[in-house]
Amino acid sequence: MKYTKTDIAELDRVSRLKIINAVTGIKPANLIGTINEKGQTNLAIFSSVVHLGSNPPLLGFISRPRTADVGHTYHNIQANEHYTINHIHPEFIKNAHYTSAKFDEDISEFDRCNLDEEYIDDFAAPFVAESHFKMGMKLRQVIDIPLNGTVMVIGEIEHLIIPDAAMVDGDVDLEASNGVGISGLNTYYNLSKIESHPYVRVDEVPEF
Repeated sequence: MKYTKTDIAELDRVSRLKIINAVTGIKPANLIGTINEKGQTNLAIFSSVVHLGSNPPLLGFISRPRTADVGHTYHNIQANEHYTINHIHPEFIKNAHYTSAKFDEDISEFDRCNLDEEYIDDFAAPFVAESHFKMGMKLRQVIDIPLNGTVMVIGEIEHLIIPDAAMVDGDVDLEASNGVGISGLNTYYNLSKIESHPYVRVDEVPEF
């Protein structure tokens, strides 16, 4: 199958979303937990979380264009400046997936999708109790992307919770942590470790 720019533009919205969201390959599946100034919690699934640097430890994610009835995650982060990123595991994929519905602001996806809020060390945003790999984030910067009206939300890790079994010889083993990947809008994958190689230095590159 080959698509030109014109072909892509002429696809219906859902088809285009599914295809273009899949072309980068399997992405991390995360739930982002927030709370607004009224104490109303929100939970939403994202597949755009990326590593931006380790010192300071920065992660970014893309927030879709905001309208009156969606964009609660971004609004809450602006108001509270704290949020959580929680890995999704096979046991609650279905629950996590349905947080993508456009619920009204006064409906918590935690309640509606049967996931439990967890508060850790007085951190000012809810974690997902069912997740055992999670991060508490502090908002550091928002970068506008004028091409499509989205923003990149950049946060610094303030709390990092990793299962002991997932730390293997100083590396994070996502298979051991039972992490989940996502492609497109609605397809989920198990993560299986294939190989592991050392940190690369030029004088250690083998002959191929």
